[in-house]
Amino acid sequence: MEIKKSSIPTNTVTRTLTELDAPTGNIYESVVVISRRANQIASEIKQELNRKLADFSSVNDSLEETFENREQIEISKYYERLPKPAIVATEEFLEGKVYFRDSRDDAPAVAAE
Repeated sequence: MEIKKSSIPTNTVTRTLTELDAPTGNIYESVVVISRRANQIASEIKQELNRKLADFSSVNDSLEETFENREQIEISKYYERLPKPAIVATEEFLEGKVYFRDSRDDAPAVAAE
């Protein structure tokens, strides 16, 4: 995913409403588009993290045999430091990288370019 390479801030940024509603003409439609894209990003990140952490799972997991794995901890910390999906989705939306259709069409769609 290109989140790792981007310069998206990890903290929230104050935005003006006119900035957000400009692409759709309606602030509520903009928020829906951003939230759907954020859900897609969160799902992609979760799948990627689960794939990486699957290497560390053992067949005989039990509470007594839990031990600390440095590499697993570093991977988890890395993903915790990534910007939140809502922030990433907002940045993509404002940069025009998100494709969406008018809500009055057949079925709304959201996809990143």
